[in-house]
Amino acid sequence: MDGRAGGTERALRRLLSRRGLLAGAGLVGGGAALAACGGDDGLPGGSGAPPPTDPTPIAGSDVLSPTRVTYGDDPSQWADLYRPAPGAGGAGAAPSKGVVVVIHGGFWQAAYDATLGAPLALSLAENGWTAWNLEYRRVAGRSTDGGGGGYPTTFDDVAAGIDALADVAELTDAERACVLTLGHSAGGHLAAWAAARGRFARWSPERVPVTGVVSQAGVLDLTEAAGAAFGRDPVLSLMGVEPAADPTAYDEADPTRHLPLGVPVRCVHGSSDTIVPPSQSSTYVERAVAAGDDATLTEVEGDHFVVIDEASAAWQETLALLEGLRP
Repeated sequence: MDGRAGGTERALRRLLSRRGLLAGAGLVGGGAALAACGGDDGLPGGSGAPPPTDPTPIAGSDVLSPTRVTYGDDPSQWADLYRPAPGAGGAGAAPSKGVVVVIHGGFWQAAYDATLGAPLALSLAENGWTAWNLEYRRVAGRSTDGGGGGYPTTFDDVAAGIDALADVAELTDAERACVLTLGHSAGGHLAAWAAARGRFARWSPERVPVTGVVSQAGVLDLTEAAGAAFGRDPVLSLMGVEPAADPTAYDEADPTRHLPLGVPVRCVHGSSDTIVPPSQSSTYVERAVAAGDDATLTEVEGDHFVVIDEASAAWQETLALLEGLRP
């Protein structure tokens, strides 16, 4: 995985070049940040200025402009809240379908940020969901921006960021009863992990339980991903040690070790993914089903990034999977 970083950034540029309109509307915290990559190529990794504090309807959309909520003192401890505008779809001021927590990927590294999730959050709100586009501390890696993450800090932030939904005044109890995590790549790992976090003393008790997971090309077997055949450096940067050196840490961090999970999991994976092998999803689903879980795999045509292209058929399939996870 680490040896493919250059190709990853080029693919991200191609995907995100179509999203300039969102930056111009102030929805992703700054235009250049859409590149979401740092390093010597000059692409910034920061999330830019926060969106306006007073949400107003976005022109041409049935969505309110996002509001930023902080859940800690670190600059990376925040989430942007996207809500359908009152009256959208003739629904008046009725609550949304539920909450989807969007957890971005990027090898858990600070060079990649929540700008990756902003277009998905907007699309979710357009489709009647409340979206919570979550930022968290990541590993500094090649970037000089951010850092402070890794095990267990990154996990602390994801847990706290989801639990912060308990204090969001705009949400109803009915909406909090349906909290789904949606994560891409490393974010898929964190999305599945978040559903099990309450099992561990450090992150227990959960204030806001996760009721379902959608993993988009997720790194679901962290132990395998730490092996040389997969491209081990990003995982070791996250965890700090080999699996054999601290099995307790991997017991807490590895979604495959959390089976049965006890909530439904939907995996979506591109058949031509060369960044995260499709076997990360297929093997997880096989093991989850064998353990008695409700888990499925939807294989789509395309590469690692087709699943986060909101203009793709893969994204439409993902929206349908989310609908199926409503209570």
